[in-house]
Amino acid sequence: MHETPEVTDHRGGVWSIQVPIPDNPLGYTLVYVLDTDRGPVLVDTGWDDPASWDTLTAGLARCGTDVKDLHGVVITHHHPDHHGLSGRVREASGAWIAMHEADIAMVRRGQEADPGHWARYLLAKLRTAGAPGDHLAPLQKALDSGRLRDVPGMRQTLPDRAVTPGELLPLAGRRLRAIWTPGHTPGHVCLHLEEEHPDRRAGTGRLFSGDHLLPGISPHIGVYEGPDEADLTDPLGDYLASLERVARLAPAEVLPAHKHPFTDAPARVTELLDHHADRLAAVTSLLRERPRTAWELAEAMEWNRPWADIPYGSRNIAVSEAEAHVRRLVKQGRAEAVGDTPVRYRDLFAVLRPSDRG
Repeated sequence: MHETPEVTDHRGGVWSIQVPIPDNPLGYTLVYVLDTDRGPVLVDTGWDDPASWDTLTAGLARCGTDVKDLHGVVITHHHPDHHGLSGRVREASGAWIAMHEADIAMVRRGQEADPGHWARYLLAKLRTAGAPGDHLAPLQKALDSGRLRDVPGMRQTLPDRAVTPGELLPLAGRRLRAIWTPGHTPGHVCLHLEEEHPDRRAGTGRLFSGDHLLPGISPHIGVYEGPDEADLTDPLGDYLASLERVARLAPAEVLPAHKHPFTDAPARVTELLDHHADRLAAVTSLLRERPRTAWELAEAMEWNRPWADIPYGSRNIAVSEAEAHVRRLVKQGRAEAVGDTPVRYRDLFAVLRPSDRG
C-alpha cells in the first residue's frame, strides 16, 4: 500500500505534490499543478520511478484531476528529478512538453550519446582536473570491459515545444512568463505567474523557481559543456547574473522545486550571492598558497562532510563545482590556467611584482 501523497493547496488554482526521489537526501521534488482554462498544466514531473509515478497520479487525484486530463508540462530544467516522468505523462495524456532550447539540446545530446563516448570524455575531464589514479581506475575498468550502463537521466523524453525567455506561455486564462536563469543548467527557467497573490501580498506575483532559488540550500553549479563542445562555459557567472535578475523581479512568494515555499526573494538572493563570494574568496586563498588543480581545490574546499566521506559520484560533482568557481576567477582576471594534463590554476595577484600591485 502506498502512502498518501503530501499535497498542498496554494490557492488560486495552484497545488504542489511531493514526488519522491529514490535514495536522495533531498527526499522529493515539488511538482506544481497549475489550473488553466484548457486543463491542468504541470511544472516539472519528478523522477522516473514506479513509486514516484504512483505518488504523482495519486496526488493529481487529490487535486481533483487525473493524469489523462493534463494539458501540458513545463519543465524548469532537464535534470531527471524534474523531467524524468515527462514521457509517462505524455503517453497517458497526450500533453505537450516545453523546455528551454538549451536544455532541449542537452536532452537530445543524451539521447544520441554512446555511454562509451561519455565515459571517455569523463575520464579525460577528470585527468585534466588532476584526479588521482585510484579515482580513475573504476571508470577505466568499466570502459575497458565494455560493461557500461547509461547514466540515469541520460535517455530522456525529448520535449516538443521550446520555452521562449521573456514571453508568456500560451496558457488559456493564465499569465505565466518564462525567465531564463542559467547556471544550474544552461537552459534553466523560472516561471513567473503574473497574477495577484491570493493573500494580496506585496510583490509581483508568484515565482516557480525550480532549482534556481531554494530555501536553505544552494543548487549545484558545475561545468556543463559536452564532449563535442570546445568553448569553456562560465556557469557560476551565469548563475550570479540570473540571481540578480530574479531579485529585481521581487515576487510576492517563491514556489521552489525542493524544501518549501518562502517569501522575500531579494533577501535569499543576497544570502546566495554572499555564499558564492565566500567560496570565491576561499578558492583565491587556496591559490595564493600554491597553484592547484580543480581536484586539489575540491579536496581543500569546505563541503557538508569531510572529503574522505564524500562518495565517488559526489566527488565528481564537487570537482565540477570547484572548477566552476575557479573559472569565474579566470573570467574576472584574478587567476589563470597553466599546463595541460593536469591543468593547474594560479592566483594572478600573487605572481605580480610588488611594483605592479599598487
